Amino acid sequence: MQRGKPEWLKVKMPGGERYNAIKGRSRELKLHTVCEEAQCPNIGECWNSGTATFMVMGDTCTRGCRFCAVSTARNPPPPDVDEPKNVAEAIAEMQLDYVVVTSVNRDDLPDQGAGHFAACIRAIRARNPHTLVETLIPDFCGRLDLLDLVLDARPDVLAHNVETVPRLQSPVRDPRATWAQSMSVLAHAHGRPGQMTKTSIQVGHGETEEELLDAMRLLRGIDVDFLTLGQYLRPSMNHMAVKEFVTPEAFARLGQAGEAMGFRYVASGPLVRSSYRAGEFFINEFLRKRSAQEAGTEHPSADHLG
Repeated sequence: MQRGKPEWLKVKMPGGERYNAIKGRSRELKLHTVCEEAQCPNIGECWNSGTATFMVMGDTCTRGCRFCAVSTARNPPPPDVDEPKNVAEAIAEMQLDYVVVTSVNRDDLPDQGAGHFAACIRAIRARNPHTLVETLIPDFCGRLDLLDLVLDARPDVLAHNVETVPRLQSPVRDPRATWAQSMSVLAHAHGRPGQMTKTSIQVGHGETEEELLDAMRLLRGIDVDFLTLGQYLRPSMNHMAVKEFVTPEAFARLGQAGEAMGFRYVASGPLVRSSYRAGEFFINEFLRKRSAQEAGTEHPSADHLG
């Protein structure tokens, strides 16, 4: 049963000059951010530090996961054809050197939005050649040909969230999403030479710590590179209840276990989300250092990027 939030989950209301500027410009360009739609508790911290996650293809999803705050419908409005250009322009104005592009599920579209995703990546690269691009994608109903459309556009990180442990997939996620399907997406993506993969698990749905460790081992078994672990927070009384508020100490144990398993990076904490500023900073530095080593050049300081 959900009780009042413990102290470690309480955050300040968002505000500040840069926060307001990003919010205002997003409205002008008709862009959606998952930061707002998913009611992320880190929105103030991230936006004021110049980090944002853009949600493309609208703010209405065709699926109904029981944990998610995003609105749902069978046939949302069509994607905005100007969105790839507008996202790229917003990133340039915000001078971001690492961005996350995600989307709602669009099972109603013939290609489930894969082509739009690819168009966004290409537009970002054309307008912002130094920006690293992470894409947080849906499962495309397991269609690997659609996943290839996104991979062909060469995102630096391909992220797809398994959300919870195998046993709880059905009560937590929409019936069209399964553990096996998500694993197939991540494994196929990692099959591309040099492609980095990432996933996220929410805790507090009623899973045990051993189930979490087992899920993490399965993810390492397909060479997932980056993992985030965070507390599920109930968006409204119409969503599934929180079964447990996991302590910071338990998150620390899980993070240490993940690092011992061989993940390149694990972000584990109550307020951690799949798009997480500290994790993105680490991945940013990791990818740029790897690129510099492959090119045989010195790794540039982040102060000189953008």
